[in-house]
Formats: sequence, C-alpha cells, structure tokens
Amino acid sequence: MRAAILQIPSVGMSAAKFDYYLRIAKSKGCRVVVFGEYLLNRFFKELEKTPIAMIKEQSDHHLKTLKALSKEYGITIIAPLVIVKKREPYKTIVKFSPTSTTYYHQQILINYKHWTEEKFFANEIAPFKAPLIFSIEGFKFAVIAGFELHFDEFWKEISAKNVDVVLLPTVSTFESHQRWRELIKMRAFTHSCYVLRANRIGDYQENEKITWNFYGDSLVVSPDGEIENSLGNQEELLMIDLDKKAVKASRKGWGFKEALTKRK
Repeated sequence: MRAAILQIPSVGMSAAKFDYYLRIAKSKGCRVVVFGEYLLNRFFKELEKTPIAMIKEQSDHHLKTLKALSKEYGITIIAPLVIVKKREPYKTIVKFSPTSTTYYHQQILINYKHWTEEKFFANEIAPFKAPLIFSIEGFKFAVIAGFELHFDEFWKEISAKNVDVVLLPTVSTFESHQRWRELIKMRAFTHSCYVLRANRIGDYQENEKITWNFYGDSLVVSPDGEIENSLGNQEELLMIDLDKKAVKASRKGWGFKEALTKRK
C-alpha cells in the first residue's frame, strides 16, 4: 500500500496547496496522507496571541475543506487541527476519511516554560487512553502526536494492538534534528513497525534574538529501524510503499513481543 507525507509550512486559510498535493497523491495511488503539526493553524506561540474567534474561523474552514477533499480524492488525511468548543481550544488530530471524520485529542502536551501547550489548551489531563487506531487495506495504523512519541504507555498499546504503521505529525525545531531521528528509529525497531514522521517547515520569529526554525526532515523508518527515505528542509511530498511482509519478517526475526508473551 502507498502512503504519503506532506511537508509544508503553515498555510493560513488557503486550500490550494492541499488540493494540488492531494491530486498528485491520488494519481500515484496513495491511500493515506499525513500532515505535520501547526500547518492548518498558526504555530503555538502565535496562537497564544490570537483571538479565539479567529482560531475557530480558521479551523472550521479547514474542517470543511479537508472533509470535501478526502471525499473527492478517496484519500484518508491525518491532520493536526485546533478544535474550538465553547470558546475553549483543544489540540487535536483529525482523521478525515471519504466516509467519516474522527477526532483524537492529544493526551500529553508540552509543558515547558518556553512552550506551555498544556496551560493554553483545554485538553483533559486524565488517565491514559489508547491512541487513534484504524485499518486500511490490511494495514493497521496508529496516530500519536509528536510529543507523545516520548512516552512508553502509547507504545505498549501500539504493540498490544499489533500496529503496522505509526503516523507521527511533529513540529520539531531548534537543534533537535539528530535526537528525533534516533528516537524514531528506536521506537520503530523495538516495536517492529513503520513510523512515518511529518514535520513542518518554516520559521517563527519570536524576537530579535530567537527564531524558531522548523527544519523538516520528514521521514519514513522501517520496522528494522532504518531510515528508508527522508526530506530536506523544503516543501515536498514524500510517497512511501508500505510492505506488510517487511513488518511480519521483522516481528518474526527479532521476536521482541514473543519474548514478553512467554513471561505472562
């Protein structure tokens, strides 16, 4: 099965790029396309200064547009989006399929002094729940937000549900390039699954001294923990052929899950 990663900067209210790239993905036989974080909305630091009505207007516009594009092209789209309910913003990943729309509220949000998503968004702080999981053409997909990659609880569920492909929207920045690569490779290898990471590009100028550079490096990592393909720091569409045999071979060859099962 073929999937794709869309690496672009924030798009404002325009839908032209989505239509252009989804048309290409459709022509190449892609069934799933994953977007990076903060493409449909402004970056978090900008959202902090944006009226909630403006955030809602932008998100509602993109909801309507991507529902229509998913149906038109017959493609499942995984897209992070800020959903506004009762004037409260929720950091969400939306699964647009040709027949339905599903919402996953990010469970663990960044809570650092320079990046306080947990304080800004209204997402509930609650006991862990399973990530968004769905199937297409015999492949089982899981969706988690970039920051959630760091937490073992998600990966326990991914392993228990025999997930073949993890879709990972991110907004990685600063000097984290190599760290993210190594972490993604480790997760893919130890859980014998593909990881498709979609990172955004572009800059946010916080002040004269601080620039947030979103460096791209969207990539696909194989179930054996190898980077099969990656992008640079420019706007691109990366298409991937997923191989179910490669997933099965990795699970059988390394036997990580089997070793645990024997001890239950």
